[in-house]
Amino acid sequence: MSDTIDLIFEKYERAQDQLIPILQEVQRQYGYVSPEAVKKISRYLKITENQIYGVSSFYAQFRFSAPGRHSIRVCLGTACHVRGGATLLEMLERELDIKCGDTTSDKRFDLDRVACLGCCALSPVVQIDKDIYSRMTVTKLAELLKSYE
Repeated sequence: MSDTIDLIFEKYERAQDQLIPILQEVQRQYGYVSPEAVKKISRYLKITENQIYGVSSFYAQFRFSAPGRHSIRVCLGTACHVRGGATLLEMLERELDIKCGDTTSDKRFDLDRVACLGCCALSPVVQIDKDIYSRMTVTKLAELLKSYE
């Protein structure tokens, strides 16, 4: 990881306004921003780790835990929420024994909520990896999970 982060630093000036682009590139490379990466960025930009977490936690795009093999996104936009999106999220948290934003201990799934997937007429919707599943129910979702290794 260290060598790749050093290569990333070569592309950016040692200036605080480069924090977001550096974080974005680290996440593109690794799928998340690790504590090790935060330490290295802190030293490179001469800012505290707390400053990095303070800035990056404002943006929903940044992850601080390794993603699972399969990423689950539950839509909680208005249409999906009204038609049971929150119930689907609660079921997944119970079934997978994780909270939103976490990854299962076996690294099989990570779970997040999104504001909208743009499929309002098909609500409620769940995205697993790049696949969108519409008119989802708790029963259909439980069966669907079994099909992912």
